[in-house]
Amino acid sequence: MNTLNPNWLATVLAASVFVTATHAEQPEVGEVELVAELHITPGNVTASKDGRVFASVHGMRRGPVQLVEVTGKDSYVPFPNDAWNAKPGSGQDVLNTPHGVVIDSRDRLWVIDHGNWLDKPQPPKLVAFDIHSRELVYRHDFNRWVAPDGQILQDLAVDGERGFVYAADCGLDPAIVVVDIQRGTSRRFRGHASLAAEDVELVVEGKPLLFPGEGGRMAPARVGINPITLSADGETLYFGSMNGTSWYSVPAGLFREGAADERIAAAIARVGAKPVSDGAATDAEGNHFITNLPDNGIDVLTNKGELKPLVRDERFLWADNAHFGPDSWLYVAINQLHRNPIFTGAEDTGKPPYLIVRIWTGTDGQPGR
Repeated sequence: MNTLNPNWLATVLAASVFVTATHAEQPEVGEVELVAELHITPGNVTASKDGRVFASVHGMRRGPVQLVEVTGKDSYVPFPNDAWNAKPGSGQDVLNTPHGVVIDSRDRLWVIDHGNWLDKPQPPKLVAFDIHSRELVYRHDFNRWVAPDGQILQDLAVDGERGFVYAADCGLDPAIVVVDIQRGTSRRFRGHASLAAEDVELVVEGKPLLFPGEGGRMAPARVGINPITLSADGETLYFGSMNGTSWYSVPAGLFREGAADERIAAAIARVGAKPVSDGAATDAEGNHFITNLPDNGIDVLTNKGELKPLVRDERFLWADNAHFGPDSWLYVAINQLHRNPIFTGAEDTGKPPYLIVRIWTGTDGQPGR
């Protein structure tokens, strides 16, 4: 007859308690946590690998500051300082209309400032700040060939290791704009069908949205390339239009080597389906998390090509962008943008608080992407 170890039961119970506690501490896939409730409107949000949260303030609903670090459930401080958050248009070293924000692996906060939605539009620029010292560490001022009149440079994908930044221009002539950090040069890729809006409605809260067209007249909203992301190894650029149902890829190396537009165009491939969306993030496993504007949620296009819901939440009234922070947390700005006059032609019916949330994906996230 076998003799039982007298400590067997205690060992089993201890192990059981540990497993139960571990399971309890692990969020469920799709679990939503509220990060902040703000009276300013977050545009894009990004989180560092140690959990610091930064957000641009959307230029369609301006606040007293343009770029912030979130310090609590309802608190923030200007970032990097008050001077950069001075009145838009008041100087060269001011954030006029910052939009896309991304933290790279070197803890640099990259900000694209398209300078529009002002009485006098300001020249667009790309800047980066060290999040620890708060010092400006990079600046690129775009010329009029790369960023012509009518541009809206907004979402960003940053490859800090190789020194390239990819920006989506969803303006009058949709394009991908690429900045070579080391050389201080930039280029514009345009004219491909994948960059343009499809003829699909942008519907939020059950209403098709409008957008100013020719002569300022309101017309059905049709917005081109918007979400843009990078693979974990930096070798594949992913993108899609806001008014679009397809998610595309292109080898990032073609941009890095300065390939001709014709070679880049020939290499663009459809990856799979996507919802009508404003933001996206790609994890280290090749899954794509894409905001779903009509259904108030987040969808995931898996690395096997299956599109499925991750979150449906009545609070998700315009999930604007998505970037990974630490672990599997996906940070998302919720800003009721569809209630803004630019989409309605009427008064702003947005109601604070505007939200920053995070969602547990259960996958290997990439902070800042």
